[in-house]
Amino acid sequence: MLEFLTEIGNRIINGGFKTHLVVYLISLALGIIILRLVFSKLLNIIAGKTNISYVLLRQIFRGIPTLLGILIGLYAAMEILTIPPRALLFVQRLFHSLVILSLTLMVAHMGSGYLKHKLGKTSKNFASTSILATTIDLTVYAIGILVLLESFGVSISPLITALGVGGLATALALQDTLANLFSGINILVSKQIKMGDFVKMSTGEEGHVVDMNWRNTTIKTPTENMVVVPNRKIASSIITNYAQPFAECSISIPIGVSYGSDLDHVEQVTATVAKEILQETEGGVKSFDPFIRYSSFAESSINFNVTLRVKSVTDQHFIRHEFIKKIYVRYQQEGITISLPK
Repeated sequence: MLEFLTEIGNRIINGGFKTHLVVYLISLALGIIILRLVFSKLLNIIAGKTNISYVLLRQIFRGIPTLLGILIGLYAAMEILTIPPRALLFVQRLFHSLVILSLTLMVAHMGSGYLKHKLGKTSKNFASTSILATTIDLTVYAIGILVLLESFGVSISPLITALGVGGLATALALQDTLANLFSGINILVSKQIKMGDFVKMSTGEEGHVVDMNWRNTTIKTPTENMVVVPNRKIASSIITNYAQPFAECSISIPIGVSYGSDLDHVEQVTATVAKEILQETEGGVKSFDPFIRYSSFAESSINFNVTLRVKSVTDQHFIRHEFIKKIYVRYQQEGITISLPK
Protein backbone atom coordinates (compact mmCIF):
# COMPACT_ATOMS: atom_id res chain seq x y z
CA MET A 1 0.00 0.00 0.00
CA LEU A 2 2.81 2.38 0.92
CA GLU A 3 4.64 1.60 -2.32
CA PHE A 4 1.47 2.28 -4.29
CA LEU A 5 0.95 5.65 -2.59
CA THR A 6 4.63 6.51 -3.08
CA GLU A 7 4.35 5.80 -6.80
CA ILE A 8 1.26 8.01 -7.05
CA GLY A 9 3.06 10.78 -5.16
CA ASN A 10 6.09 10.62 -7.45
CA ARG A 11 3.86 10.75 -10.52
CA ILE A 12 2.14 13.81 -9.13
CA ILE A 13 5.53 15.49 -8.57
CA ASN A 14 6.68 14.58 -12.08
CA GLY A 15 3.47 16.08 -13.39
CA GLY A 16 4.45 19.44 -11.97
CA PHE A 17 4.33 21.33 -8.70
CA LYS A 18 1.01 23.00 -9.49
CA THR A 19 -0.74 19.69 -10.16
CA HIS A 20 0.85 18.20 -7.04
CA LEU A 21 -0.34 21.07 -4.85
CA VAL A 22 -3.91 21.02 -6.21
CA VAL A 23 -4.29 17.24 -5.82
CA TYR A 24 -2.76 17.34 -2.34
CA LEU A 25 -5.10 20.14 -1.17
CA ILE A 26 -8.15 18.36 -2.62
CA SER A 27 -7.14 15.11 -0.87
CA LEU A 28 -6.57 16.98 2.39
CA ALA A 29 -9.98 18.69 2.19
CA LEU A 30 -11.71 15.39 1.46
CA GLY A 31 -9.89 13.72 4.34
CA ILE A 32 -11.00 16.47 6.76
CA ILE A 33 -14.61 16.23 5.58
CA ILE A 34 -14.60 12.44 6.01
CA LEU A 35 -13.07 12.72 9.48
CA ARG A 36 -15.67 15.28 10.55
CA LEU A 37 -18.47 12.97 9.37
CA VAL A 38 -16.92 10.00 11.18
CA PHE A 39 -16.52 12.01 14.39
CA SER A 40 -20.13 13.21 14.15
CA LYS A 41 -21.38 9.62 13.86
CA LEU A 42 -19.19 8.47 16.74
CA LEU A 43 -20.39 11.30 19.00
CA ASN A 44 -24.00 10.40 18.21
CA ILE A 45 -23.32 6.78 19.19
CA ILE A 46 -21.55 7.82 22.42
CA ALA A 47 -24.35 10.24 23.34
CA GLY A 48 -26.92 7.49 22.75
CA LYS A 49 -25.12 4.99 24.99
CA THR A 50 -24.23 7.40 27.83
CA ASN A 51 -25.88 10.24 29.72
CA ILE A 52 -23.55 12.80 28.13
CA SER A 53 -25.30 15.18 25.75
CA TYR A 54 -24.32 15.45 22.08
CA VAL A 55 -23.86 19.23 22.45
CA LEU A 56 -21.33 18.72 25.24
CA LEU A 57 -19.42 16.12 23.20
CA ARG A 58 -19.31 18.53 20.25
CA GLN A 59 -17.77 21.18 22.51
CA ILE A 60 -15.17 18.74 23.86
CA PHE A 61 -14.01 17.63 20.39
CA ARG A 62 -14.41 21.03 18.72
CA GLY A 63 -11.67 21.50 16.10
CA ILE A 64 -10.07 18.09 16.74
CA PRO A 65 -11.20 16.40 13.45
CA THR A 66 -9.78 19.27 11.40
CA LEU A 67 -6.43 19.19 13.19
CA LEU A 68 -6.31 15.41 12.95
CA GLY A 69 -6.97 15.60 9.20
CA ILE A 70 -4.14 18.12 8.75
CA LEU A 71 -1.79 15.91 10.79
CA ILE A 72 -2.61 12.87 8.68
CA GLY A 73 -2.05 14.91 5.52
CA LEU A 74 1.33 16.21 6.71
CA TYR A 75 2.42 12.74 7.78
CA ALA A 76 1.42 11.31 4.41
CA ALA A 77 3.33 14.12 2.65
CA MET A 78 6.51 13.37 4.63
CA GLU A 79 6.30 9.61 4.10
CA ILE A 80 5.13 9.45 0.49
CA LEU A 81 6.39 12.52 -1.35
CA THR A 82 9.94 13.55 -2.13
CA ILE A 83 10.37 16.90 -0.40
CA PRO A 84 13.52 19.07 -0.48
CA PRO A 85 15.50 19.06 2.81
CA ARG A 86 14.65 22.64 3.89
CA ALA A 87 10.98 22.20 3.07
CA LEU A 88 10.97 18.82 4.84
CA LEU A 89 12.45 20.41 7.98
CA PHE A 90 9.70 23.03 7.93
CA VAL A 91 7.00 20.37 7.49
CA GLN A 92 8.45 18.29 10.33
CA ARG A 93 8.43 21.27 12.70
CA LEU A 94 4.90 22.16 11.62
CA PHE A 95 3.77 18.58 12.21
CA HIS A 96 5.38 18.55 15.66
CA SER A 97 3.75 21.86 16.57
CA LEU A 98 0.32 20.68 15.43
CA VAL A 99 0.64 17.50 17.50
CA ILE A 100 1.26 19.59 20.63
CA LEU A 101 -1.56 21.98 19.68
CA SER A 102 -3.99 19.08 19.13
CA LEU A 103 -3.16 17.49 22.49
CA THR A 104 -3.46 20.88 24.22
CA LEU A 105 -6.88 21.58 22.70
CA MET A 106 -8.17 18.10 23.49
CA VAL A 107 -7.04 18.22 27.13
CA ALA A 108 -8.44 21.74 27.61
CA HIS A 109 -11.80 20.86 26.04
CA MET A 110 -12.06 17.58 27.95
CA GLY A 111 -11.23 19.28 31.26
CA SER A 112 -13.77 22.09 30.89
CA GLY A 113 -16.35 19.70 29.38
CA TYR A 114 -15.99 17.27 32.29
CA LEU A 115 -16.53 20.08 34.79
CA LYS A 116 -19.60 21.31 32.92
CA HIS A 117 -21.00 17.79 32.90
CA LYS A 118 -20.35 17.22 36.62
CA LEU A 119 -21.28 20.65 37.95
CA GLY A 120 -24.13 21.49 35.59
CA LYS A 121 -27.75 20.83 36.53
CA THR A 122 -28.08 18.00 34.04
CA SER A 123 -25.89 16.63 31.29
CA LYS A 124 -28.51 17.40 28.64
CA ASN A 125 -29.02 20.97 29.69
CA PHE A 126 -25.76 21.97 31.29
CA ALA A 127 -25.40 25.55 32.39
CA SER A 128 -22.43 27.78 32.02
CA THR A 129 -19.61 27.44 34.53
CA SER A 130 -17.35 29.90 32.76
CA ILE A 131 -15.09 30.48 35.78
CA LEU A 132 -13.86 26.89 35.85
CA ALA A 133 -13.87 26.40 32.09
CA THR A 134 -11.78 29.54 31.59
CA THR A 135 -9.36 28.59 34.38
CA ILE A 136 -8.84 25.10 32.99
CA ASP A 137 -8.41 26.37 29.42
CA LEU A 138 -5.88 29.06 30.36
CA THR A 139 -3.85 26.63 32.50
CA VAL A 140 -3.69 23.95 29.79
CA TYR A 141 -2.94 26.48 27.04
CA ALA A 142 -0.09 27.97 29.10
CA ILE A 143 1.43 24.51 29.66
CA GLY A 144 1.04 23.70 25.95
CA ILE A 145 2.84 26.90 24.92
CA LEU A 146 5.70 26.17 27.34
CA VAL A 147 6.05 22.62 25.99
CA LEU A 148 6.03 23.96 22.42
CA LEU A 149 8.75 26.51 23.21
CA GLU A 150 10.82 23.84 24.94
CA SER A 151 10.52 21.57 21.87
CA PHE A 152 11.96 24.37 19.71
CA GLY A 153 14.97 24.67 22.00
CA VAL A 154 13.83 27.83 23.78
CA SER A 155 14.80 27.84 27.46
CA ILE A 156 11.65 28.34 29.52
CA SER A 157 13.35 28.66 32.93
CA PRO A 158 13.83 32.47 32.64
CA LEU A 159 10.26 32.76 31.38
CA ILE A 160 8.89 30.80 34.37
CA THR A 161 10.92 32.97 36.74
CA ALA A 162 9.61 36.13 35.11
CA LEU A 163 6.06 34.81 35.29
CA GLY A 164 6.51 34.03 38.97
CA VAL A 165 7.72 37.54 39.80
CA GLY A 166 5.04 39.09 37.61
CA GLY A 167 2.39 36.86 39.16
CA LEU A 168 3.33 38.00 42.67
CA ALA A 169 3.09 41.66 41.66
CA THR A 170 -0.22 41.01 39.93
CA ALA A 171 -1.61 39.20 42.97
CA LEU A 172 -0.80 42.18 45.22
CA ALA A 173 -2.42 44.61 42.78
CA LEU A 174 -5.53 42.52 42.16
CA GLN A 175 -6.40 41.25 45.62
CA ASP A 176 -10.15 41.85 45.30
CA THR A 177 -10.31 40.28 41.85
CA LEU A 178 -8.37 37.20 42.97
CA ALA A 179 -10.55 36.91 46.09
CA ASN A 180 -13.62 36.77 43.83
CA LEU A 181 -11.89 34.25 41.55
CA PHE A 182 -10.93 31.80 44.28
CA SER A 183 -14.23 32.25 46.09
CA GLY A 184 -16.07 31.22 42.93
CA ILE A 185 -13.81 28.21 42.37
CA ASN A 186 -14.23 27.12 45.99
CA ILE A 187 -18.03 27.36 45.79
CA LEU A 188 -18.25 25.27 42.61
CA VAL A 189 -15.70 22.65 43.65
CA SER A 190 -17.36 22.19 47.05
CA LYS A 191 -20.73 21.83 45.25
CA GLN A 192 -22.45 24.24 47.63
CA ILE A 193 -24.10 25.79 44.59
CA LYS A 194 -24.62 24.32 41.12
CA MET A 195 -25.76 25.97 37.94
CA GLY A 196 -29.54 26.02 37.85
CA ASP A 197 -30.03 25.87 41.64
CA PHE A 198 -32.65 28.14 43.18
CA VAL A 199 -31.03 30.08 46.03
CA LYS A 200 -31.97 32.83 48.44
CA MET A 201 -29.36 35.08 50.04
CA SER A 202 -29.58 36.55 53.52
CA THR A 203 -29.78 40.00 51.90
CA GLY A 204 -33.04 39.00 50.19
CA GLU A 205 -31.97 38.29 46.61
CA GLU A 206 -33.31 35.00 45.24
CA GLY A 207 -33.45 33.18 41.95
CA HIS A 208 -31.76 30.57 39.74
CA VAL A 209 -27.97 30.61 39.44
CA VAL A 210 -27.31 30.93 35.71
CA ASP A 211 -23.58 31.67 35.61
CA MET A 212 -20.50 32.06 37.78
CA ASN A 213 -17.55 33.73 36.05
CA TRP A 214 -14.16 34.79 37.36
CA ARG A 215 -15.62 37.78 39.23
CA ASN A 216 -19.42 37.58 39.61
CA THR A 217 -22.29 35.19 40.09
CA THR A 218 -25.41 35.91 38.02
CA ILE A 219 -28.80 35.08 39.56
CA LYS A 220 -32.00 35.14 37.50
CA THR A 221 -34.90 36.26 39.70
CA PRO A 222 -38.51 34.99 39.37
CA THR A 223 -39.34 38.34 37.72
CA GLU A 224 -36.82 37.58 34.93
CA ASN A 225 -34.28 40.14 36.14
CA MET A 226 -30.56 39.47 36.47
CA VAL A 227 -28.86 40.09 39.81
CA VAL A 228 -25.05 40.21 39.64
CA VAL A 229 -23.33 39.42 42.95
CA PRO A 230 -19.54 39.38 43.57
CA ASN A 231 -18.30 35.89 44.36
CA ARG A 232 -16.87 37.11 47.68
CA LYS A 233 -20.36 38.09 48.81
CA ILE A 234 -21.71 34.68 47.83
CA ALA A 235 -18.97 32.91 49.81
CA SER A 236 -19.49 35.03 52.95
CA SER A 237 -23.30 35.25 52.83
CA ILE A 238 -25.84 32.95 54.48
CA ILE A 239 -27.57 31.21 51.58
CA THR A 240 -30.57 28.92 51.43
CA ASN A 241 -30.23 26.48 48.53
CA TYR A 242 -33.67 25.09 47.73
CA ALA A 243 -32.26 22.58 45.25
CA GLN A 244 -30.11 20.69 47.75
CA PRO A 245 -30.05 17.99 48.95
CA PHE A 246 -33.01 17.55 46.57
CA ALA A 247 -35.32 19.92 44.73
CA GLU A 248 -38.64 18.70 46.18
CA CYS A 249 -39.97 20.67 49.14
CA SER A 250 -43.08 20.87 51.30
CA ILE A 251 -45.28 23.94 51.58
CA SER A 252 -47.78 24.84 54.28
CA ILE A 253 -51.01 26.77 53.61
CA PRO A 254 -52.83 28.20 56.68
CA ILE A 255 -56.66 28.11 56.83
CA GLY A 256 -59.17 28.96 59.55
CA VAL A 257 -62.76 27.64 59.80
CA SER A 258 -65.56 28.88 62.04
CA TYR A 259 -66.42 27.42 65.42
CA GLY A 260 -69.14 24.82 65.15
CA SER A 261 -67.60 23.19 62.06
CA ASP A 262 -67.35 19.39 61.88
CA LEU A 263 -63.55 19.11 62.09
CA ASP A 264 -63.44 15.52 60.78
CA HIS A 265 -65.48 16.60 57.75
CA VAL A 266 -63.23 19.66 57.23
CA GLU A 267 -60.15 17.46 57.38
CA GLN A 268 -61.56 14.93 54.91
CA VAL A 269 -62.68 17.57 52.36
CA THR A 270 -59.43 19.54 52.60
CA ALA A 271 -57.23 16.46 52.20
CA THR A 272 -59.28 15.33 49.16
CA VAL A 273 -58.94 18.71 47.46
CA ALA A 274 -55.23 18.86 48.23
CA LYS A 275 -54.69 15.40 46.72
CA GLU A 276 -56.60 16.39 43.58
CA ILE A 277 -54.44 19.50 43.19
CA LEU A 278 -51.21 17.49 43.42
CA GLN A 279 -52.50 14.96 40.91
CA GLU A 280 -53.87 17.44 38.37
CA THR A 281 -51.51 20.43 38.61
CA GLU A 282 -48.08 20.65 36.99
CA GLY A 283 -45.41 20.90 39.67
CA GLY A 284 -47.17 18.79 42.31
CA VAL A 285 -45.64 15.58 43.65
CA LYS A 286 -48.30 13.01 42.74
CA SER A 287 -47.04 10.31 45.13
CA PHE A 288 -47.29 12.58 48.19
CA ASP A 289 -50.27 12.27 50.55
CA PRO A 290 -51.16 15.76 51.76
CA PHE A 291 -52.26 16.17 55.36
CA ILE A 292 -53.68 18.82 57.69
CA ARG A 293 -52.79 19.65 61.28
CA TYR A 294 -54.95 21.78 63.55
CA SER A 295 -52.79 24.36 65.26
CA SER A 296 -54.77 26.75 67.47
CA PHE A 297 -58.07 28.16 68.73
CA ALA A 298 -58.11 31.74 67.51
CA GLU A 299 -60.53 34.49 68.49
CA SER A 300 -62.96 33.70 65.67
CA SER A 301 -61.67 30.50 64.05
CA ILE A 302 -60.04 27.14 64.48
CA ASN A 303 -56.78 27.33 62.58
CA PHE A 304 -54.92 24.56 60.78
CA ASN A 305 -52.21 24.11 58.14
CA VAL A 306 -52.43 22.11 54.94
CA THR A 307 -49.11 20.51 53.89
CA LEU A 308 -48.46 19.77 50.21
CA ARG A 309 -45.30 18.81 48.33
CA VAL A 310 -43.99 20.41 45.14
CA LYS A 311 -41.24 19.40 42.71
CA SER A 312 -39.30 22.63 43.20
CA VAL A 313 -39.65 25.81 45.21
CA THR A 314 -40.68 27.74 42.11
CA ASP A 315 -43.75 25.51 41.69
CA GLN A 316 -45.22 26.52 45.05
CA HIS A 317 -46.88 29.73 43.84
CA PHE A 318 -49.01 28.07 41.17
CA ILE A 319 -49.89 25.17 43.51
CA ARG A 320 -51.02 27.64 46.20
CA HIS A 321 -53.01 29.58 43.60
CA GLU A 322 -54.87 26.51 42.34
CA PHE A 323 -55.47 25.09 45.83
CA ILE A 324 -56.94 28.29 47.25
CA LYS A 325 -59.32 28.62 44.31
CA LYS A 326 -60.50 25.04 44.49
CA ILE A 327 -60.80 24.81 48.29
CA TYR A 328 -62.88 28.00 48.40
CA VAL A 329 -65.39 26.57 45.90
CA ARG A 330 -65.48 23.16 47.64
CA TYR A 331 -66.03 24.72 51.08
CA GLN A 332 -69.03 26.63 49.69
CA GLN A 333 -70.43 23.41 48.26
CA GLU A 334 -69.92 21.54 51.56
CA GLY A 335 -71.27 24.35 53.75
CA ILE A 336 -67.94 24.94 55.49
CA THR A 337 -67.43 28.55 56.58
CA ILE A 338 -64.06 30.24 56.43
CA SER A 339 -63.95 32.64 59.36
CA LEU A 340 -63.32 36.32 58.83
CA PRO A 341 -60.70 37.92 61.06
CA LYS A 342 -62.01 40.39 63.65
